[in-house]
Amino acid sequence: MEAVDHFGGRVTIGDVASRAGLQLAQAERALQALAADTEGFLEVSEDGEVLYVFPKDYRTKLAGKSFRMRVEPLMDKAKEVGAYLVRVSFGTALIASIVLVYTTIIAILSSSSTSSSTSSDEDSRGRRRRSYGSTIIIPTDMFWYLDADYYRRRRVEKEDGMNFIESVFSFVFGDGDPNDGLEEKRWKMIGQYISSNGGVVTAEELAPFLDVPPPSEESKDDESFILPVLLRFQGHPEVDEQGNILYRFPSLQRTASSKSGGSREYVGTKWSAMFGGVEKYLEEKLWKFSKASASEKAMVAGLGGLNLFGVIILGNLLKQMTVTPGGLISFAAQLYPLLQIYAGSFFAIPLFRWLLLRKTNNDIRKRNKAREQRAQELLSPDSSLRRKLLSARDMAQRKVITPEEIVYTTQKDLLEQDYEVKEWERRFKELESE
Repeated sequence: MEAVDHFGGRVTIGDVASRAGLQLAQAERALQALAADTEGFLEVSEDGEVLYVFPKDYRTKLAGKSFRMRVEPLMDKAKEVGAYLVRVSFGTALIASIVLVYTTIIAILSSSSTSSSTSSDEDSRGRRRRSYGSTIIIPTDMFWYLDADYYRRRRVEKEDGMNFIESVFSFVFGDGDPNDGLEEKRWKMIGQYISSNGGVVTAEELAPFLDVPPPSEESKDDESFILPVLLRFQGHPEVDEQGNILYRFPSLQRTASSKSGGSREYVGTKWSAMFGGVEKYLEEKLWKFSKASASEKAMVAGLGGLNLFGVIILGNLLKQMTVTPGGLISFAAQLYPLLQIYAGSFFAIPLFRWLLLRKTNNDIRKRNKAREQRAQELLSPDSSLRRKLLSARDMAQRKVITPEEIVYTTQKDLLEQDYEVKEWERRFKELESE
């Protein structure tokens, strides 16, 4: 639908495939379904090319028929709320664990002290109460960060800003794939590049968008990386007069729009000017361990360590108890395996992620560097590559199908169109006879 809007509601299959990065078969099925649901119609040119034409209000018509389009915004909102609740609940669990663990430790120490010192005097009990009272400060002092106004004052507004509760989840599990949608972006860039250059390109031109090895003598003649592009956009290799292998994509050479996506003269240093701010190669983003700030990560790690220390102490105290009292201590004893898992995984998962991210980011850097080097080759091509690029531009074709070339449309009745053709032929013969 975005591709249809871009081309003004009148498109070929190649227009949609190149703009959206879809396979040609997928684009064709999508256009057929969209036309059927929105009262769109087909046009056929004198060369047999099929165009899909949509009314200006086709989105409104589709929304009226599609239940999915009506509920999709609500579903997206529900997903956002659900994801936020998961992040917040994991951070809240840390606070709940700390409170439960240290409150239980205090209860166990209080009960054991009471049973072993019944003969102590009042002053001694007072000293113990004051001592235990100072221990109670440990969990309660940690509730300062729940003050929303405090974090609103302390939090520095930034692109990746998050509150402390969310930063707990971010520290443990990260913030998701920074390259989400990379494949879709890749195929859009490739499709638009091929279409804008007349449907004929070299392998070297598409290398900056694909996963390719760095330039070397061994990889110089290896163009196998182009095969997925040929399959997706139904291209085929051709050999020019100089023996260079070029790749033609006939479906991307025909368009219903006069919009020009590029110029055929751009070779060498002019190649960078053609893109004018557009990415010259596909660049993957590095994974971040966490988008939380350094102070937030330090605070999360500190509270996680406090929780782990408390769980270890609680485990030792529970082992020393011959009889488990009821109430809070019994409840904590039943939950103790879960508390152990939570406290251990709180550091085990980030450690595993950190080791994995080191390798992942190293691989990403290698791929980005290889693509950048391929792009640099196009920026300053040698004489052989320059001749190859010029040959591709010479063989490029871009056929714009104009309304004057349409010989049949499903918008009108067949008999009506047949009458128009016969009327045109009659007038043409009259002009010839004159």
